Amino acid sequence: MTGFRHIAWTAQGTTPAEIAEALRRLLIEGQMRHAGHAPARALNLVCVCDREESDEIAIRLRGAGRYLASRTIVCAVEPRRDRIDATAEISSDDTSGPDGPALLRETVTLELGEQHLSRLEPIVDPLVVTDLPTVVWSPHDYRDAVQALLPLAQVVLLDTVEEQDLADGLDHACRLLDSAYVVDLAWLRSTPWRERVAATFDPPDLRAELWTVNAVTVRHHPDSAAAGMLLIGWLASRLGWTLGALSRRNGQLAGASRSGELEIQVTLEGAPQEVRGLSGLTLETASGRRLTLDRGAGGLRANYRNARGDERTWTVLGASRGEGGILGEGIRQALLRDPTYGPAVSAARKLVAGGAVKA
Repeated sequence: MTGFRHIAWTAQGTTPAEIAEALRRLLIEGQMRHAGHAPARALNLVCVCDREESDEIAIRLRGAGRYLASRTIVCAVEPRRDRIDATAEISSDDTSGPDGPALLRETVTLELGEQHLSRLEPIVDPLVVTDLPTVVWSPHDYRDAVQALLPLAQVVLLDTVEEQDLADGLDHACRLLDSAYVVDLAWLRSTPWRERVAATFDPPDLRAELWTVNAVTVRHHPDSAAAGMLLIGWLASRLGWTLGALSRRNGQLAGASRSGELEIQVTLEGAPQEVRGLSGLTLETASGRRLTLDRGAGGLRANYRNARGDERTWTVLGASRGEGGILGEGIRQALLRDPTYGPAVSAARKLVAGGAVKA
C-alpha cells in the first residue's frame, strides 16, 4: 500500500475532550482501514504559529520527512478569535512490507485566539500521546505560549537566527535551559563546521595547537550572526577563553578574547549567500597553522596550511545538510542530548554584552 493522507474529522467551536475522542476514533479507523499500518510512537510536537502563516509551516513540517513527529499539534493563532476550531487527520508516507508495519502519524490543527495562549496547557494536554517526549516550537515567537506549555514539554525547539535582537534571543535561550532541553536550529547549522574543526585537530600531535589559536574569523549569511556567535561560543567554552564583547569595526563585528596570556582576535563578517547559516571559517594558531572552510558545491571546501607553510585543499563531501534538512534534524535532536550547547550559548551571550549587536 502506498502512502496516503486522510482528513478524518473537523469541527467548529469544539473542546479538547471532543478532539481527544476524535483522535481515538481516528486511530482505530486508521488501523482497520489500512492494514499493515501501526501508530508511530516516538515524539509529540506542539507548534504555535500565526494562522496566516500556518500553510507555510505545514510545508516545512512535511519537509521533515521521516523525522516528522508521531503526533503534531499545530496551534494556529488568529487575533480576536474566541472559539476553537479543529481538524484532525491521519497520514503515512511509508509502505508496509515484510520488514514491519508502516507508520501512521496524526496531525491536529487548532485554530484559536490570542486569549487562549496563556491557558494553552489544559487545551493541549489531552491531545498529546502520554509517555512520549513533547517538543514545543513557536516559529513566530509566541513566548507566552511556550511559557504556558513548559509544564507539559521536555524540549523547546527554537531558532536564534530568527531573533531581531540577538542579545535578547540568546538571553531567551539561556533562560529556557533552566526549564527544558533546548534544540536551537542556529546551533545545528554550525554542526558540520564544528565536526570538521574537531576532526582537523583530532590527531594527537595537533591537539595542543588548539590552545594556541590566536585568530578566528567566521563568515555568515547577513541574517545569521547568531550561528556565528554560537560557533565562537563553542570554541570559547571548550578551550576556556575569556571572551570580550564584540563591536562594529569597518562593517564587521570584532573584538579580542584571551586564553591565558594569549590574545585571540575574533571577527564576524556578513557574506552574501542564499541560505541561512555559515559561509566560511578561518582558524589561525600562533605557530602559523591555518584552517579555512568555505561553503561550496557538494560540501565544505577546506584549505589547511601547516607550520612549515605547506598547503593542501580538499572538499568535505556532503558536509552541509542545507536549510531544507535543518528542521527535520532539529526534531531528531529532540530525542538526543547535546551537552555542549548550553555552555556555547552562555559564552555567545558574553560576545554581545549590553545588547549592542543586532541579529
